[in-house]
Amino acid sequence: MTWHTQPMAAFDIESTGLDMASDRIVTAALWRIDPTHRTKDVTTWLIDPGIEIPQAAADIHGITTDHARQHGRPAAEAVPEIGAALEKTAVDGLPVVIYNAPYDLGMLSAELERHGCGVRFDGLLRVLDPLVLDKHVDRFRRGGRKLIDVCAHHGVPLESDQAHGAAADALAAARLAWKLAATHPELAETGIDDLHTAQVAWKAEQSASFQAYLRRKDPDAVVDGSWPLAPGP
Repeated sequence: MTWHTQPMAAFDIESTGLDMASDRIVTAALWRIDPTHRTKDVTTWLIDPGIEIPQAAADIHGITTDHARQHGRPAAEAVPEIGAALEKTAVDGLPVVIYNAPYDLGMLSAELERHGCGVRFDGLLRVLDPLVLDKHVDRFRRGGRKLIDVCAHHGVPLESDQAHGAAADALAAARLAWKLAATHPELAETGIDDLHTAQVAWKAEQSASFQAYLRRKDPDAVVDGSWPLAPGP
């Protein structure tokens, strides 16, 4: 049996921004999906990040500072719980689908460090990143590579009013990973450990190529190729 017909997890976060040194997680979702039995269960977190949520971020994911303060859990409670839940998926042997994994895992790692938890899942997770996979199998395709764009290209449902909700994005990423494997046997037939290792190299190659492109105009442009975890702040 190929990996896309086996149980898997899917993870996504939304945050106050993109700076791992200063921004915070606002929402997170972790799915456990069993394609054989057609079951899927999700755990979600709404967090009071302890800082203001910029309007630009609230416009994307829909969570305002007031809403997070009123309904969210303290970050010191929720962040370790997210880390433990993700760690458990790895211990249970489930690969985890994460679209643009370095952002989500990097942000979570910074938050775990901030709350004195360390990075307990580093080196333990086996990650499937549909962004890396899609670029590998269709390197020169024109158009955006945001999750909603890639889902639209492959016929994976993700409505614009649902995009940037952690649960909707994580589930869409899982469906996208399944679709890529179903249409590209070379992906489906590669074992999870080997595919994880391959993505490390593919991400590095993709980043080097993009960096070379940018340096045509900016000789100092740098594109980090770390995967699946971005460097810490």
